[in-house]
Amino acid sequence: MDHFALLRDQLVNGHFEPGQRLKPSTLASEFGCSASAIREALFRLHTLGLVDFRDQKGFRLPKNSPQLQQELTQMRILLECEGACLSIRLGDLEWEARLTAAHHKLGHIERHVDLGKSDRTTLIMWTTAELEFHRTLIEACGSTLLIQSHDQVYQRIRQQLITADRLFQFVPENVAQHQGIIDAALARDETLVCERITQHLARSLIDPSKAPPSVSQGARRKLWTEGVS
Repeated sequence: MDHFALLRDQLVNGHFEPGQRLKPSTLASEFGCSASAIREALFRLHTLGLVDFRDQKGFRLPKNSPQLQQELTQMRILLECEGACLSIRLGDLEWEARLTAAHHKLGHIERHVDLGKSDRTTLIMWTTAELEFHRTLIEACGSTLLIQSHDQVYQRIRQQLITADRLFQFVPENVAQHQGIIDAALARDETLVCERITQHLARSLIDPSKAPPSVSQGARRKLWTEGVS
């Protein structure tokens, strides 16, 4: 894994504290590379919203922000519902098999976490498996831009939530919700999959009353059958 990917994973998996200063010289020593290489990686991560940068003040991890968390969660719900609906329409048996495998891996990890205990190795394993499941859910949507946007939003919301998520208190509920999502997806039920995605992600909303409404599934199907979508 390259320096950029390693640093990105640290930024979203709780290696640093919210608002912590990120010094290229210190990180260069840790990664065994040049400060210029770290600085380049930090600027790339800044463009993705995972690092804050100000002239004369350098790089910092973003602080936790209720407003940002609300907006990122709203966007993730919109992207994931759209991607899942398109994947249900376009995905084949191979997509179903990949989704089932990703869900099995995630479920296995979630059933074996120690509730109330912070285990960094397991936390990284879980965040990787959770992203894989949700990414596979939308990967048959036919839109590279949608998938890329979802990836970026996922990384940013994970960064906002990781401090609270370290103790895995949400996992028992997650197991049931992930099962509900895959059941709806494999049943090819667009309305139900959107409802269950929204329910699953709503815990990250600061104001659940402002969850984005799903686009009418009847309207979706009409557009699709008429060849407009």
